[in-house]
This record gives sequence, structure tokens and C-alpha cells, in this order.
Amino acid sequence: MCVVIGGIMNISKILNQLRTELTRIDAAISAIEPLNHSPGRRRGRPAVAASAPKRRNRRMSAAARRKLSLLLKQRWAQGKMKRARKATPAKPAKTTGRISAAGRKKIAAAQRARWVKVKAQRKTQEKTA
Repeated sequence: MCVVIGGIMNISKILNQLRTELTRIDAAISAIEPLNHSPGRRRGRPAVAASAPKRRNRRMSAAARRKLSLLLKQRWAQGKMKRARKATPAKPAKTTGRISAAGRKKIAAAQRARWVKVKAQRKTQEKTA
């Protein structure tokens, strides 16, 4: 890009080339800028879209709510009926792991007897020591 005539640079030619390059770069930037969706950091409240209409609050009447409720209940009931048909008859739950009152009393009596033995052994060890 540097033009040298007789050992001296031709500055005016260099300036002309730089100016043409600058105009080309400006044209490219102006063509690409509209494609950029984020123009930069925006401060303050967001702008209200002019084209989008304001959304109304829709309220359902009591009759419509009741009708919808009945339809949903009917749908749920139909689903339950299908599942009931498919399901096999339920087996009674086994009551495993439960101890009767008499069994608890036997275990408590046995535990008391063990503690009597342990305490007796401790006493004999204290006397000998």
C-alpha cells in the first residue's frame, strides 16, 4: 500500500487510498448494523411494543367454571374406571413384622433377666478387683 516514487513516499496517494478504504468500511458497517438485534446496553424501562396489543384479563364465568369442573371430573372418573378394569384383584396385605402384646411381654421379661445377669457379673468383678 505504500507508494514510493524516487525514494520519497507519495503521501497524497496514500491518503486517497485510505479515504476510499474508509468509505468502503463505512458502507459495510451501515449495511450490517440493521442485522444486529442488540444495539447495545439499554438503560431504563423496556420500550413498549407499539404493534403488540395490550393483553386483556380473561375471566371465566361461574357457569363456565362449573361446566369445566364437571367435564374434568367426568374425564378423571373414566380414567379411574379403565384402571380399575385393568387392575387385578388386590391381595390382602400381609401383617408381617408386628408383635402381639404377649410376645412383647415375653421379650421384655427376657431382657430384664439378661440385665440381672449383667449386673450380677459386674458386682462380682468389682468385688474381685
